[in-house]
Amino acid sequence: MILPTTITAGVEHDRMRLDVFVSMRLAPEYSRSQVARMIKAGLVTVNRAGARASSGVRTGDSIEVAAIPAGELDPSSYKDGDAPEISVIFDDHEIIVVNKPAGMTVHPAPGHPNGTLVDALLARFPELAVMAEPDGVLRPGIVHRLDKDTSGVMVVARTPFSRTALSRQFKDRTVKKTYLAIVKGKVARDRVTIERPVGRHPIERKRMSVRSTAPRDAVSHVTVLARFDPADADDPGTSLVRVKPDTGRMHQIRVHLASIGHPCLGDPLYGGKAAGGGFFHRQALHALALSLTHPRSGERLEFVAPLPMDFVEFLATKLFSSDARELRRWIELS
Repeated sequence: MILPTTITAGVEHDRMRLDVFVSMRLAPEYSRSQVARMIKAGLVTVNRAGARASSGVRTGDSIEVAAIPAGELDPSSYKDGDAPEISVIFDDHEIIVVNKPAGMTVHPAPGHPNGTLVDALLARFPELAVMAEPDGVLRPGIVHRLDKDTSGVMVVARTPFSRTALSRQFKDRTVKKTYLAIVKGKVARDRVTIERPVGRHPIERKRMSVRSTAPRDAVSHVTVLARFDPADADDPGTSLVRVKPDTGRMHQIRVHLASIGHPCLGDPLYGGKAAGGGFFHRQALHALALSLTHPRSGERLEFVAPLPMDFVEFLATKLFSSDARELRRWIELS
């Protein structure tokens, strides 16, 4: 349903909660949680008066739903050169799939107000401005995130319908994610499943930890793809691993790998003295592939982000192939 719109409560809706009624009428484009935020933001009125999400509607009530204002996301505010370039892997009327570079924050946040993925997307797809959240958060179409210094594939919703559908897939864990990491040391076992809840570090609030006082379940499946010998006496060696997470907790893969003694190379937050070997000035973590169901067609799709240059150069020094055929083998390895 296109906003703004006016809907009328019928007899069958009498005493139904306002957020339930409106979300039912706006489905599948808008979820109940989104409608609740719209009500809180004053975008929904009942008989031209403000109301609460928990208010009950009565037969004959006229509910007006205003359009979500784009606000600061007005694309005309972007000048040439203000927004970074972004590599688009795929786009259609419903979704955009990008290869996010390391060093790019997904959306504006304290300390990172500009040069974000959102800036890049708005410059290239200005119609995303109408996807602004009613609470004013600048994340149009963003349904999942990668850490600033993690590279790789991300999907972005292009319509409210797709935002709701994709968010549901992530919540239901039907989106399948494949990551590559280069870690410190030789991982002993070929396959490791790490089932350790992750939450905020009890003391250092910028870190996550498996020793949190309020953790959430987290599962990562690790497969060793290669082990590389030490370069010198002080080098513990390295391993190339594939990680398939079942859950999507903040910093999950980095925390899980560090918890088994094999942090990502170049990770200053969880790696301690895990050096980057001159190649990695960020955590050596890349979102290689993403498999999801297209919101409209229902077709199962898979998108692959090519290896970034630091991965390519590191693996070349080890005389290890990383061509497209090898990437496909790593993704499909059972």
